[in-house]
Amino acid sequence: MTPLLIFDIETKASDHEVGEMGLLMRRQQTGGSEFLPHYLQRVVTISCVLRTEKTFKVWSLSHPEATEAEMLQRFFDGIEKYTPQIVSWNGGGFDLPVLHYRSLLHGVTAPRYWDWGDDDRDFKYNNYLNRYHTRHLDLMDVLAGFQARANAPLDALAKLLGFPGKLGMDGGAVWDAFQRGEHDAIRDYCETDVVNTYLVLLRFRKMRGELTTEQYDAEINLVRASLEEIGADHWFEFLEAWPS
Repeated sequence: MTPLLIFDIETKASDHEVGEMGLLMRRQQTGGSEFLPHYLQRVVTISCVLRTEKTFKVWSLSHPEATEAEMLQRFFDGIEKYTPQIVSWNGGGFDLPVLHYRSLLHGVTAPRYWDWGDDDRDFKYNNYLNRYHTRHLDLMDVLAGFQARANAPLDALAKLLGFPGKLGMDGGAVWDAFQRGEHDAIRDYCETDVVNTYLVLLRFRKMRGELTTEQYDAEINLVRASLEEIGADHWFEFLEAWPS
């Protein structure tokens, strides 16, 4: 079984770009876009699900326990170690470009991730960087048929499929939560997002015929049991919102 690494990030404005942000705020006030450019985002946490043949694990590389540089390096070290298929929701449009810019800033090394096939022939035809390869599966992009106008929000689609969706926070609330020092709340929110993504992935794999109904049910039961075993409050809330 190829390891699966599902990931999601939460960000805030980069501290050292306050002057640039002032200009952006001015553009917003005069009718410009409200979206802060990728290169001005700072990574607050990276949450992951790792599924191997024997393991289901949910965890976060969280600020303030680690610096941004340490979080980024640990994330790419995981790719270096496992060469997993990585899975995201809008990772191609947001998460990965942010990780690229911040890793460039911090001098992070990630040779496996950046391999276009120069050192491994398999990566020439299936690498992390090509939008239409599956070594990185941007689930939102694929389900929309690579048509931006058909994109669906993770929260809405997860709830449509009977999964919990977002609980208590959304991406727009991260900045204020960070300012209040609510780092655990941001981490918990990001972790529930990444598990929602994994659950949607399971339904997608069943649709593709990668999982039988029995295998899908077993995987769902594994997720439930694993979250119960963790025993954290946000997982109890998640399970309560996810009826059997």
